[in-house]
Amino acid sequence: MKKLFFALAGMLALTVCSAKNNSPILTIEGGQIQGVATDIKGVTVYRGIPFAAPPTGQNRWKAPQPVIPWEGVKLCDKFGHPPFQAAHYPGGYTTEWGYGDEAPYSEDCLYLNVWTKKPGKPDAKLPVAIWIFGGGMREGWGSEPEFDGQEWANKDVVLVSFNYRVGPFGFFAHPELSAEDPEHATGNWGTLDQIEAMKWVKKNIAQFGGDPDNIMIFGQSAGSRSVKFLCSSPLTKGLFNKAVIMSGSGLVKPRPQSEAAPAGRGMGMGMPQQGMTTLAEAEASTKEVCDWANLTNLRQMRNASTETIFALGTLYNNVTGKRSVLTASPISPYIDGYVLPESFDDACLDGSLAQVPYLIGYTLNDAGNMGTQIVDFCLNREEMGGKAYAYQFARPLPDDGNHPEVTQRLRGAFHSSDLWFVFKSLKHCWRPWTQGDWDLSEKMLTAWSNFAKYGDPCGPNGGDWKPLTKDNQQFMIFKLDENDVEASELGNPLAR
Repeated sequence: MKKLFFALAGMLALTVCSAKNNSPILTIEGGQIQGVATDIKGVTVYRGIPFAAPPTGQNRWKAPQPVIPWEGVKLCDKFGHPPFQAAHYPGGYTTEWGYGDEAPYSEDCLYLNVWTKKPGKPDAKLPVAIWIFGGGMREGWGSEPEFDGQEWANKDVVLVSFNYRVGPFGFFAHPELSAEDPEHATGNWGTLDQIEAMKWVKKNIAQFGGDPDNIMIFGQSAGSRSVKFLCSSPLTKGLFNKAVIMSGSGLVKPRPQSEAAPAGRGMGMGMPQQGMTTLAEAEASTKEVCDWANLTNLRQMRNASTETIFALGTLYNNVTGKRSVLTASPISPYIDGYVLPESFDDACLDGSLAQVPYLIGYTLNDAGNMGTQIVDFCLNREEMGGKAYAYQFARPLPDDGNHPEVTQRLRGAFHSSDLWFVFKSLKHCWRPWTQGDWDLSEKMLTAWSNFAKYGDPCGPNGGDWKPLTKDNQQFMIFKLDENDVEASELGNPLAR
């Protein structure tokens, strides 16, 4: 009798909730869902939609499995679990992005979020943008406060963010795993999660008013490195037709010295491409660690606790003094012959990279030679018959002086500082923004959403910002003037 009472009470609560919620009920893979209103009138968000089965237990280190159907209407008002990772403490990026309100970290993390103005209108055919978060492929999640997608939806773009497995749960190769499925041997589980999210969007996004044939992928830092890997993978063919690479470097393999572009001036935090490990090398390294921990078969490895697997590589390094792929930072997917037959650089040079329009850039204080590598990438796209637009974000972020925990790492136009502007999510930040910052954010959001719609940041009629070519080595430089007034301009930030 008690069970019946609570069941009826739950149904009544759902009915009352639905009566107050005007968003339409959508039918997608797995069942029915209903979203909730955002701060912007007319924009609806669907949070925490499962796009695959939980990658736990026997699904640990497997390709994403079909989503588990649910009964009734799932109210998508809360974000799903972030992937399991190290705890975040005040200071550094934690202070900048305001971590703390998210759900607990978990291996059960394969959830996505959709912001839209046209839910339940499959004929609307709005362009779609799929966001891939960064964090060295060791941390981060798709619902961080700076990734609020409501302003994108207000620009008539359906914005999708999602979580993927990171660290040793997302990138873990072992001979016994390859033996399970030798035709698809890989350790790139996190990359397969990204591809699965892209497939989900292709199949389901029309329910949210999105156009499955007009999809842009974009990411920053390790998220943009993910974009590069996805553009190199044969498994993503037909799943997108535009790509944005933010602070993920460009073409790293140098051209002959006589053709090299001048060195860039920006120094600081960045994410240049790292050398990539082969599947065989990754398998050997991981097996050595697992054997050391007496995890000698898949049953033992999959039965081990989340915390054990997470700490495994670090413990091995600390005790033995040896390094392993499990503690590489940042992590890089493996060249496995299935998800990734070759590196991004090689795909650029042999012509197999996805032939789509690209938008690529970096921040003023990003690390190393990123600007030069971006020029090389754009010239490569020109040689291959494609196009790529280049930019630099050059607005040093304002500081109110009340955050002593903010280190040098978070001063100037630092690595990741452009995220607030691309999402126009400044209201979630503690910094003392000026009107110029809001104007600059509007300009950047408009350019990025135009690229999602038309493959041109200037819009359908074009404009002054042209693809970077041999004869036009111009970046769009996003900045404010000395009076904090928006003053973006075309120029060459690499000129001496």
